[in-house]
Amino acid sequence: MRRRIQSYVRREGRLTPAQRRALESLWPHYGLSTKSPFEPEKAFTQTAPLIVEIGFGNGESLLEMASSYPHYNYLGIEVHRPGVGHLLLALDKMKLTNVRLYCEDAVEVLEKQIGDSALHRVNIFFPDPWPKKRHHKRRLIQPQFVSLLARKLEAGGILHLATDWPDYAVAMIEAVGTSEDLCSAGQLLPSPPRPTTKYQRRGQRLGHPVTDLIYIKHRSKAGLL
Repeated sequence: MRRRIQSYVRREGRLTPAQRRALESLWPHYGLSTKSPFEPEKAFTQTAPLIVEIGFGNGESLLEMASSYPHYNYLGIEVHRPGVGHLLLALDKMKLTNVRLYCEDAVEVLEKQIGDSALHRVNIFFPDPWPKKRHHKRRLIQPQFVSLLARKLEAGGILHLATDWPDYAVAMIEAVGTSEDLCSAGQLLPSPPRPTTKYQRRGQRLGHPVTDLIYIKHRSKAGLL
């Protein structure tokens, strides 16, 4: 079987003592594993639409959305442990109950844990642009991955992408364009809106234009919304 190209490299970075303690003590409460079935009714304290953020970094946007819109459940997926530890500390401080986390590969989580048509929304904000042309094959947003996301979204569900690399924005548009199940929502901003992230601020300091791409899953094969 051909080995799938991963869109990330695990760079552990420096775990602070507090982040390390959070991963040890708070993970049992907030963390999930692909070794066990994902059962939303057991993972969360409320029944609510489920929003997934893939590659949440240090959790800045996920934390802001979950605290501002408590009537949604949020599932965060991130492979870099310092960012996960940082978010765990913030979740514990704010005592949020509507967030659960995976520290695993997003493709594996989606394929193994998430049922088809189970997601209200998928957010992917400023994924690694892999700017060198020879590395473009590592970019997360590829036709095959878009097909997987479309399967997991409910009818009328939203896919929200953001990048500050113009050529990646073009590649995203082309990749999503291969899906018969997703159509552009134009400039419509979904509710809840996207918070500003550190990656966006860094890109803007460098003069990079920010592009938000928002798509809706067709309610029928006829393409009716």
